Amino acid sequence: MANSKSAEKRARQATARRARNVAQRSEVRTSIKHVVAAVGSGDKDTAAAALKQATPVIDAMARKGIIHKNKAARHKSRLAKQVKALAGS
Repeated sequence: MANSKSAEKRARQATARRARNVAQRSEVRTSIKHVVAAVGSGDKDTAAAALKQATPVIDAMARKGIIHKNKAARHKSRLAKQVKALAGS
């Protein structure tokens, strides 16, 4: 438990930030799952559209420090690779 006013405020801020970070991380995961589901269904137009929507979400979370920039790049690369393979077949 916090022993000072400033420590109490810090605890409140940490709780609020954690809730925000969890929600934003969930948003990234959901957008990735949408792309994976579209690729799984075999519809290349839907997959390309889902990738186009997911890319700015992933970039924004990397910019805000919610996920690491290399992790964001890795996700985008792998998703794009899957969509491209789907378009080729």
